[in-house]
Amino acid sequence: MKVLITGNLGYVGPGIVKELRKFHPDAFLIGYDIGYFAKYITSNTISPDSLLNAQYFGDVRQFPEHLLEGVDVVVSLAAISNDPIGNRFEEPTLDINYKANIEIAKMAKRQGVKKFIFASSCSVYGSAEDTPRVESSTLDPLTAYAKSKVLSEEGLEGLAAEGFQITCLRFATACGMSDRLRLDLVLNDFVAGAITSSKITILSDGSPWRPLINVLDMARAIRWAAERENQNGRTFITVNTGSNQWNYQVKDLALEIQKILPGIEVSINPDAQPDKRSYRVSFDLFESLAPQHQPQYQLQDTVKGLIQGLESIHFQDANYHQSELIRLNVIKDLLARQTMDSQLKLVHDFS
Repeated sequence: MKVLITGNLGYVGPGIVKELRKFHPDAFLIGYDIGYFAKYITSNTISPDSLLNAQYFGDVRQFPEHLLEGVDVVVSLAAISNDPIGNRFEEPTLDINYKANIEIAKMAKRQGVKKFIFASSCSVYGSAEDTPRVESSTLDPLTAYAKSKVLSEEGLEGLAAEGFQITCLRFATACGMSDRLRLDLVLNDFVAGAITSSKITILSDGSPWRPLINVLDMARAIRWAAERENQNGRTFITVNTGSNQWNYQVKDLALEIQKILPGIEVSINPDAQPDKRSYRVSFDLFESLAPQHQPQYQLQDTVKGLIQGLESIHFQDANYHQSELIRLNVIKDLLARQTMDSQLKLVHDFS
């Protein structure tokens, strides 16, 4: 099996590479990434990229089609995957997350790729607190990031065909330790705050609902998609990916961390404006389709894994909101250094 992963040098990619290498040791694994976050390793083990057979650097907006020759599976991770970045750079977000994604899928189909796996998001449901959303529920994307996922799903559906299977995994909010950790994700942020300042600050009133999934369980779901047959003859499928046990209100996440780390302070802002990004999700379809690839990590496991992972790299930066572990800060730095332009394209100046 030959697999090409776009956006592999981000938060999710290292776990996928390890998962595929473990269960398909003879697979030929290729990475393709622009490299924004490549150097921000948060592990004291060998580089996760050493498990790849090949790594290419480039912008998905100028993806070279020849890299798809002989590829069996494409895993599409490459995206501006952060609401603050997406809201500030809406046009390039749509170009990268949607337009480039569809073009690569078209190339893959031309080159005879058998399977295309798209990392979508439950954020497409937007504001949906009343009942858990299922795959056929009305979509309400509230951000550029969420809109890009809806547009991609719509565009991909028309490309699916016999011999070109497409799986759209609507992932719950990612969390957990990674070799390229992000701290701009709700649970990761809370744990980092608890460790460095013994305090968790919730900027909202804590009531918004969030489904979560450990980043390593995301990798398990990607492997399922790479291995799956056409269930019920369907060459295209969209599936909420996570666990029904992982629908939490934001305040409950903080209180669970407090149980594991007694003595930390939890600060909730009761006067905050309501966060419209609040939704519960049903993962019944994923449970029925992928019974052998269900999430293995619970909330307590994930919190403890983050604590151990941060301690192993001697993480003590109480000012981490200004660090490179916040994705927007990396983008701002690249812009300030004029390494990147306003369209988030790298500028190669060798003068």
